[in-house]
Amino acid sequence: GKALQTELALDVSEKLNAAGLRVLVDDRPGVSPGVKFTDSELIGVPKILVAGRRSADGVLELKDRRTGER
Repeated sequence: GKALQTELALDVSEKLNAAGLRVLVDDRPGVSPGVKFTDSELIGVPKILVAGRRSADGVLELKDRRTGER
């Protein structure tokens, strides 16, 4: 569920920060994924790592804002 997704996102965030990457975790409650994606594009986030429904299976989705490639 959402708690697992948030826990995974925070764990990955810590590891990426430790590797020297800047990371922003959007864990705003009550905000739809679509709004979060739109907001990330508005502020110019170059890559989006999504901990979605498949994260329970250990699958994360990486989206490149410039190319739209996943």
